[in-house]
Amino acid sequence: MMAIGVPVQRAQVENLYVEAMLLADEAHAAFAAQRDLGKARSDALTQISLACESLKTTTRLMHVIAWLLHRRAMFAGDPGAGPNDSAARIGEPVAADWDICAGFDVSIRRVIAASERLFERIVQIEAGWEAPRQRPPVQQLLAQLEARL
Repeated sequence: MMAIGVPVQRAQVENLYVEAMLLADEAHAAFAAQRDLGKARSDALTQISLACESLKTTTRLMHVIAWLLHRRAMFAGDPGAGPNDSAARIGEPVAADWDICAGFDVSIRRVIAASERLFERIVQIEAGWEAPRQRPPVQQLLAQLEARL
């Protein structure tokens, strides 16, 4: 990480952490409410589908939160949190089955979609932070001049 980018990255991580925790709380409440409604209807297939998508959504959000906590530890200088740790990589997404989700209430679909968008944002941030840094054009020219002299 470039030293100049660290404050910006730290702020991104803190903001995303708050967003992820709020979304996790919202997901918990939405899935719990839907489970209670499903029990009243006693639709077993819907209950199983809901449980599976709840698990996928929770897993997705926990991956995001773990990644953010690892980044916080790196910023804090924790010797146990390094850039090459497995926790430093967000990994592959756990995709929702939108054919099944189509039968859920709008509130559940919105939470699932929001968790997928958040995961994708983390993937993009990670890729941007890990991409090789390009020198600004002026610095490239100065380096070329210096090499020639």
